[in-house]
Amino acid sequence: MTHFLASEANEDGFKLEDILTVLRADVIKRCDRIVGDTRDEAAQVLENNIQILQLLSQSIRLAEESTRVLNRSFGPASADENAPRIGTSG
Repeated sequence: MTHFLASEANEDGFKLEDILTVLRADVIKRCDRIVGDTRDEAAQVLENNIQILQLLSQSIRLAEESTRVLNRSFGPASADENAPRIGTSG
């Protein structure tokens, strides 16, 4: 069973791109809080966070593309179906 992602066992879960988008927003808020800190440590953390934001944005685009592929090929996900659109159950 997944903890956060939607699955047959977790019908109330989220799409990957939705979780990543919320996470990206949180990192942006964190960056906003440290951008004025002139210490070397803050600058390093800010630089790291900027790189993380780039990776998150790339990951969001990939997750959105996967959703488009699945929707185009198999239709939208349905909570009524017992089997996943791809892969195996369990």
